[in-house]
Amino acid sequence: MAAPSVKDLPKVDDNLKTQLENFSQSKLKDVETQEKLVLPTAEDVKQEKQHMDMIQGVEGFSHDKLKQVATAEKVVLPNAEDVKLEKKHMEFIHGVEGFSPERLKHIDTAEKVILPNAEDVKQERQHNQFIQGVEGFKAEQLKHIQTDEKTILPSAEDIANEKQRQQMLDGVTNFSVDKLKHTETQEKVVLPTKEVIEQEKAA
Repeated sequence: MAAPSVKDLPKVDDNLKTQLENFSQSKLKDVETQEKLVLPTAEDVKQEKQHMDMIQGVEGFSHDKLKQVATAEKVVLPNAEDVKLEKKHMEFIHGVEGFSPERLKHIDTAEKVILPNAEDVKQERQHNQFIQGVEGFKAEQLKHIQTDEKTILPSAEDIANEKQRQQMLDGVTNFSVDKLKHTETQEKVVLPTKEVIEQEKAA
């Protein structure tokens, strides 16, 4: 791989370049380094002690302390349902493995051609005639037709109805509140009759 040329190298900002060139070590201040020693807490000491005790216990463990243990193997016998299912499964497998192709019977395939009936032929003919008529249609066969525009005038009844409607709208639109008369409302209290009071007591 060829080394990059000078023009391909990243350029340093002129301001930063000037600051680096004019930097003087006399501007640096003398700083005294302080070393801080952090002592472990009681919890850290406790955890470290437990960790060391566990390591020492593992390293100093003796195999002579182990006891001989005999492994007891338990055999679970299948029940009647499991035996029945297994028997069916084995019979199916033997049937598939022992199957002979010689038991198959020879079958001749008969190909049947279904001819269309009279109704199908008639519909197909009509469909073809329709397509030919559309494809062979010529615009020269069209006749020029002139459209007559007719203006329907309203009848006398329509004019009368419209006049009544317009008069009603004008009456509502031009109605003045000044035409209203002042009316005092009289509240009447109807006292119950003797018969009503007796019926109320009986209830």
